[in-house]
Amino acid sequence: MGVYVPILVLGAIAAVFAVLSVVLATVVGPSRRNRAKLDAYECGIEPTPQQGGHGDSAGQRGPRIPVKFYLTAMLFIIFDIEIVFLYPWAVHFDALGAFGFAAMALFIFNVSIAYAYEWRRGGLSWA
Repeated sequence: MGVYVPILVLGAIAAVFAVLSVVLATVVGPSRRNRAKLDAYECGIEPTPQQGGHGDSAGQRGPRIPVKFYLTAMLFIIFDIEIVFLYPWAVHFDALGAFGFAAMALFIFNVSIAYAYEWRRGGLSWA
């Protein structure tokens, strides 16, 4: 149990530092609130106003965020998760043999098809 004491001490120091930083920032930092600071910020994409109605017709309030933002985020998550599977394969490449190589070649082929589809569809363009 004595081996874990330094890890516990380091964790306690990190927790105290995190809580202390947040508390100190709220106490010492300036508090000038305005409408622009309270608005939602979504990666530089300007929110579009809702069409028609009072603004909260479907249980929503405020401006709507374009769907393209969410599609780009989902693409990033999907491809990021797929690429994470390459790391364990690279570590144990020698032990897996021909079966591991064939499985990863099939996996990379599938990822490449999805990437080519999104590229051709225009999902990766920023314009």
